[in-house]
Amino acid sequence: MSLAPSPRPGILSIDAYVPGKSKAPAGVKLHKLSSNETPLGPSPRAIEAYKAAAGALELYPDGAAEKLRIAIAGRYGLDPARLICGAGSDELLSYLANAYLGPGDEGLYSEHGFLVYKIATLAAGATPVIAKEKNLTTDVDAMLAAVTPKTRMVFLANPNNPTGTYLPFEEVKRLHAGLPGNVLLVLDAAYAEYVRRNDYSAGIELVATSENVVMTRTFSKIHGLANLRIGWMYGPAAIVDVVNRIRGPFNMNGPAIAAGIAAMEDREHEDKSVLHNAHWLAKTSAGLKALGLGVTPSVGNFVLVHFPDETGKRAPDADAFLTQRGIILRRMEAYGLPHALRLTIGSEEANLAVLAALQEFLAGKPA
Repeated sequence: MSLAPSPRPGILSIDAYVPGKSKAPAGVKLHKLSSNETPLGPSPRAIEAYKAAAGALELYPDGAAEKLRIAIAGRYGLDPARLICGAGSDELLSYLANAYLGPGDEGLYSEHGFLVYKIATLAAGATPVIAKEKNLTTDVDAMLAAVTPKTRMVFLANPNNPTGTYLPFEEVKRLHAGLPGNVLLVLDAAYAEYVRRNDYSAGIELVATSENVVMTRTFSKIHGLANLRIGWMYGPAAIVDVVNRIRGPFNMNGPAIAAGIAAMEDREHEDKSVLHNAHWLAKTSAGLKALGLGVTPSVGNFVLVHFPDETGKRAPDADAFLTQRGIILRRMEAYGLPHALRLTIGSEEANLAVLAALQEFLAGKPA
């Protein structure tokens, strides 16, 4: 007889999510470029709203986050009744998996998709299935070929983290058209605001016209509110109803709701963040290529940097070198990309520091 409680089968096979490093050696300036955080920070209006909410910390928040849902709905022309908010989009992904996956079911995602998809699938007792990518981009044909009678959920990060690649909307619609009606397509559009391509769509139109598609978004990236954990989901009324049934009664805190409303209304700050990223994404990518490094074309606020064999340098060694300089990137072994590092687009100072440090690393200078 067991002398201690035991988790149900499968839980101990889950590798816990490990976030990007956030510390540098003592005595050097930190440039944290490991977690895709915006260098411009949150809207000043969001900061003020957060501070103002501190006067009512003894009160429970609005469990339905109604005012935040109304603000989001007003911004995108949506029905607030078809929105649900959570403590980051990660929480909403877990709710969806818990509601629609179970033992004997399969959750499908692409080869280098966000690690949370596997965690959420396993936590629900289901089986994760991986579809091969093509050129570090989701392959719709491979995804559809991997669908079986056990498939109940398909996760699509668009743009994808950590590769930065994306699927044009026509390909997303082709994926959806090839799925059985009982399979839920989850469009994870955490980086949607950064994309500047005419053939891209976050998925609002597809959700509005389908019964088996949801879209998740986050305030952690473009809005700079990662510390407050705010996410939202747009979906069919029936799916929103299901998720609300298992959602915690107060899964969001009041200061986060207040800051989220202010951030959603501050278009000027968001536009500044988009322009900064567009400028430095192009400039940093070009600088990395000029050093002889490989760069996967990205539409997000980060780039996947590859260390070709001809450089004679390894990604782990580059990471160690940069860390000694106070420059923190994200290693990619967990994503099956051991020869690459993911670099968040940071401030002008941080971006130039990365390029200068990598030039010295490739030249063989000591850290």
